[in-house]
Amino acid sequence: MLHRLIGRHWQTPNPLLTPILWPLARLFGLLVARRREGYLKGRRHSEKLPVPVVVVGNVQAGGSGKTPVVQALVRALQERGIRPGIISRGYGRSGQGVHVLNSQSTAAQAGDEPLLLHRSTGAPAAVGSRRAEAGRALLAAHPEVQIIVADDGLQHYALQRDFELAVFPAADVGRPLDLLPNGNLREPLQRLESVNAVLLANSTPDSPEPDWALPDNVLLCLSRLQCGQIYRLHRPHERLPEGCLKHRRVIAAAAIAKPERFFAELARLGIDTERQIALPDHAAWQIADLPAADCYIVTEKDAVKLAADTAQEVWVLPVRAELPEALVQAVIRRCLPDREQAT
Repeated sequence: MLHRLIGRHWQTPNPLLTPILWPLARLFGLLVARRREGYLKGRRHSEKLPVPVVVVGNVQAGGSGKTPVVQALVRALQERGIRPGIISRGYGRSGQGVHVLNSQSTAAQAGDEPLLLHRSTGAPAAVGSRRAEAGRALLAAHPEVQIIVADDGLQHYALQRDFELAVFPAADVGRPLDLLPNGNLREPLQRLESVNAVLLANSTPDSPEPDWALPDNVLLCLSRLQCGQIYRLHRPHERLPEGCLKHRRVIAAAAIAKPERFFAELARLGIDTERQIALPDHAAWQIADLPAADCYIVTEKDAVKLAADTAQEVWVLPVRAELPEALVQAVIRRCLPDREQAT
């Protein structure tokens, strides 16, 4: 209940909560600044891996669209003949320690987002709360990896990085933002001035321009989300036939940070749903947990958690991020300069 109340406060400030949460946000800011300074000045240990590391993270809590960006960046590197690997904390998994993903890995072992990234890109992946340990395990199992892309971890300063990409939701540009718990910022907006690139995610032609200035050496670029063709659960080559869902009872379900985006996209595609079910982000669930319907439609992040032998008809809506070429080249130029001419 408290979590939902504060979440609503982040979107629409509650005048009763602000006097309580504002002082806590100032204290949080002091602690965050002191912690980062400790790593920057060497008072805290930070480990460097033997291959370049790109961190794709954000300064906000909640869904900013990092995972589609990681997916797109990994694919862009693969298309240029570069062999990337992926590391992540593996949020929501039940296991402890480091897990190097394989063809038998489950969401319970690896987390839903790392499993999705591994399956959708084919790139080697490893998860662990200590990203450096995950990176070492990944390289030991896959010595062919030339560059590591970290899904999240902008604030995980125990791992050194060669390129920082901050993903910022375009919808939040111009909104009043504050540090946790009065707002959803993990670090002040000024942190964006020290990254290598800021990507405004899910931009549209109507998205406002940022009202904050960035140094000339920070690349500011835009990314759009595009929906792919809907496919049958665990059968990506079996596409949804046109008109298949008309006059049928369809339930849409999503356990993601901002399920309203998923539901809105279904409506935009002309898919009528009898019911829309929003589950907690990363929640473990199965189709049998939902009310009866003729068929179901889910996100790719949820699809990796669902049993392949379900008797129900389940369809999956994939989402892809479009990255600007300038961003891909900036990553290669900084992390793999000897490959720049080859691309």
